[in-house]
Amino acid sequence: MKANFFQLITGAAIVGTIGSGVFTPAQAIQVWSLNFAPEVTGATGTGTGSLTYDNIARTLTVASTFSGLSGNTTNAHIHAPTTVAGTGTVSVAVPFVLGVSGFPLGVTSGSHNTVLNLALDSTYNTTFRNNFGGGTAAGAEAALIASFNAGTAYYNIHTSTFGGGEIRAFATAVPWETDALSVVGTTLLFGFGIWRKNKVSQRNLK
Repeated sequence: MKANFFQLITGAAIVGTIGSGVFTPAQAIQVWSLNFAPEVTGATGTGTGSLTYDNIARTLTVASTFSGLSGNTTNAHIHAPTTVAGTGTVSVAVPFVLGVSGFPLGVTSGSHNTVLNLALDSTYNTTFRNNFGGGTAAGAEAALIASFNAGTAYYNIHTSTFGGGEIRAFATAVPWETDALSVVGTTLLFGFGIWRKNKVSQRNLK
């Protein structure tokens, strides 16, 4: 089975499981690419970016660069979930707190880099959190990640020319050509090697 996202199983979690018998949840980093294109007829502009999710820290790192817009930027959001992957429109799921998230306003080109805390209710649009997340941040987080994986979530940029959105990019899972089970197996062997080395060292000290 090929993984369709970057999944990193931490050595510490595996070693802890082997050495103490206590299970530690593995860290999974998921990455989606963004390729911006005009959202409506007459719009201009392009851009690229990425979304990176850390399931342990419960954070979403948003990074984007855009240029060639027909008007100055006025707003930006993540919308989810559309009915059909890669198309359609839907209400805002995650609004970017302008002036706090670092999204540049009043420009035709720029970049946006921020880290969102998905454990907070305030990160989500209330309607999205209630309708798709059962009213909780944890539910909204799960619904958002599921939408990214399904290709039904998009990041769009609004301008003074196109108030409803000038360019947008649907989240696309970044493929990882390494079998996830192979990663687990390799990490287990690495953890066993450390455990074995420690056992030998302890025996030599006696």
